[in-house]
Amino acid sequence: MAVRHQAILVFATLCPALAQADALNSADTAWILTACGLVLFMTVPGLALFYGGLVRTKNVLSILMQCFAITSLVSILWMIAGYSLALSEGGDLNPWLGGNSRLFLLSLNADTLKDNLPETVFCMYHLTFAIFAPALIVGGVAERMKFSSLLGFVGLWVLLVYVPVCHWIWGGGWLSQRGVMDFAGGIVVHVSGGVAALVGALMLGPRRGFPRSPMPPHNLTMTATGGGILWVGWHGFSAGSALMANGAAGVAMLTTHMSAAAGALAWMGIEWVRFGKPSGLGLITGMVAGLGMIAPAAGFVSPMGGLVIGLIAGALCFTTLHWIKRRLQIDDTLDVFAIHGVGGIVGALLTAVFATRNLGGVGTVVETGLSGQFWAQLVGVVSVLAWSGGISFVVLKLIDKTLGLRASPLEETEGLDIALHNEQGYNL
Repeated sequence: MAVRHQAILVFATLCPALAQADALNSADTAWILTACGLVLFMTVPGLALFYGGLVRTKNVLSILMQCFAITSLVSILWMIAGYSLALSEGGDLNPWLGGNSRLFLLSLNADTLKDNLPETVFCMYHLTFAIFAPALIVGGVAERMKFSSLLGFVGLWVLLVYVPVCHWIWGGGWLSQRGVMDFAGGIVVHVSGGVAALVGALMLGPRRGFPRSPMPPHNLTMTATGGGILWVGWHGFSAGSALMANGAAGVAMLTTHMSAAAGALAWMGIEWVRFGKPSGLGLITGMVAGLGMIAPAAGFVSPMGGLVIGLIAGALCFTTLHWIKRRLQIDDTLDVFAIHGVGGIVGALLTAVFATRNLGGVGTVVETGLSGQFWAQLVGVVSVLAWSGGISFVVLKLIDKTLGLRASPLEETEGLDIALHNEQGYNL
């Protein structure tokens, strides 16, 4: 039977008692119900506030609206077809896509089980991941993409990119069969969403005035609040991915926390040395980088592994951000690819290293050890980069030819809040 993802496979192998299915576990159910709330809390209000504070005053409401609208849209699509195509048995097509047994969730009821959980809870938990992935993309196209075009893109992207990738890795698809390890979405969420944000930023072009005009965040207090919610909610993201209330969840929570803390201090320290003063924005951004990079490895590595991954995240994502913005002059508005895309890519590859028993991890899935696991991780990363990047390009081209991607110069100058929504974030 296909397992939810490689975390269950590894821990069930290590402890057969954990592999018992078809028996409801109330403790596990209670924990995953809680984790559902935590992960949803990451998007609304967490990501909405985090992104909202980073844009200019005239665009803050548009960011909040996009996060709330994406949450609503993806929820409906997940019920109609997304869950069934991502996480049900697909028969002959199972290596690539799930089946139709759960369309509209008509066959789900209070007694339907998925391993040790009510399937309704399992479905809802995965829905929160499906919401968060496209919400990340908002940061790459912020302050210039039309609201209607964004919703059209997200709807198609979820069905054409997120659903297949989720099945490949977590639904028993071909990458799962190759032994790709992704505990909490480093590849499924961060790589797929990060590269889509980069493609969107490139196709839209830079904001008017970039890079000549300064465009500082309008409200770092809001960003800090959203960042704090992300840190707390991420424990539902990582520890919840064990799908059990057990030691695996505890390991994932501890490694995630250590990575976030190390990423924050690493980024702040580099800024302090390079610019003479530490910044609050740098501290928060480093924390998010640590959270993103630990996602694929969270339950597979030791707390020390989490610490090292966090240090790498802070340093590498800092360097990548400045390289993309200053050297390449790509206007990925809120640095989605530099933080989440690079974090997911490197974190997935480092999973093969720090999951080895010699470094305190649980061991690799691929029998050939570190080299075989690293190759499997690389195949997974490259495949998802190519699929998400290619499909995102085609969908954006299609939307550009029909609805048009970008707000007009006048609308962009006026601000998307007034121009597209006839409202303002602030009435002072």
